[in-house]
Amino acid sequence: MAKATHRLKLAAQSLLLLFAVGSVAPVQSAGSSADIRTVWNRPAEPFEVIDGIYYVGTEELAAWLIPSEQGAVLIDGALEESAPLIEANIRRLGFKVEDVRFLLNSHAHFDHSGGLAQLKRDSGAQFIASRGDQVALETGRYVGFESVADLNFPPIKVDRLIADGEALMLGSVRLTAHFTPGHTAGCTTWTMPVWSRGQRLDVVFYCSTSVALNRLLPNAQYPGIIDDYRGSFTRLATLHADVFLANHKDFFRLWEKRAAMRPEGPNPFIDAGELGRFVEASRAEFEKDLADQQSSIETATP
Repeated sequence: MAKATHRLKLAAQSLLLLFAVGSVAPVQSAGSSADIRTVWNRPAEPFEVIDGIYYVGTEELAAWLIPSEQGAVLIDGALEESAPLIEANIRRLGFKVEDVRFLLNSHAHFDHSGGLAQLKRDSGAQFIASRGDQVALETGRYVGFESVADLNFPPIKVDRLIADGEALMLGSVRLTAHFTPGHTAGCTTWTMPVWSRGQRLDVVFYCSTSVALNRLLPNAQYPGIIDDYRGSFTRLATLHADVFLANHKDFFRLWEKRAAMRPEGPNPFIDAGELGRFVEASRAEFEKDLADQQSSIETATP
């Protein structure tokens, strides 16, 4: 048992960056989970992505501030040590941490939920999440790898459960929850409309569909995970996104687009085809991961 736990710990440390598609390179220069967390927690300059949506996360991990005339919504909390950086970014934009009325989460993993507990304490916000991720959020554990301390995060009490398809209103802001399970049992993709230069645009805050550390078979991370992934791909393919945003920079080429922004030019974050391309690429990667896990089982069977 001790040897198995040690192997699991080492695997978790070496695969932390697989939470993000295409983010493998830093692992080669980061020898421990502490090194990887340092890379993920590098500070970043906050900015307005598109009218009324602000990036307030770290260089790698996203956090989204959406202000309204009745307060603000904050989506995701990055790592536990990211909370002070997120709060500093909110203040740098001229807002107050106490402005945050609703705190939301894409999914219950340490790199997106770690800072939520402090952000909730400091803002006094109501924390809203899906039932599928409630246990993980309230225990601070990665479901299926509860024994690996490197994957833990400070637990946070869910104040209100949101339903699939339910709209959350705060002043003129309207965010709709779309359950897209697989990456976690309660993975939630959020959508909202914005007006930019007189044009209505649909914005998607993508949860995740990478396999990462998840076991698909034979001892699945949770029952029904394969069907959940496939159902989420089908559902995500029906969503329309003029602006595709996500929780890891590499999902949507965050800093490349930021560098291309010009005051009078077209906004590089507007790309109506990006969500569809990402979903199909992720679907193909999932099927490959599933086949690889199946092959490993067959190879190991005497």
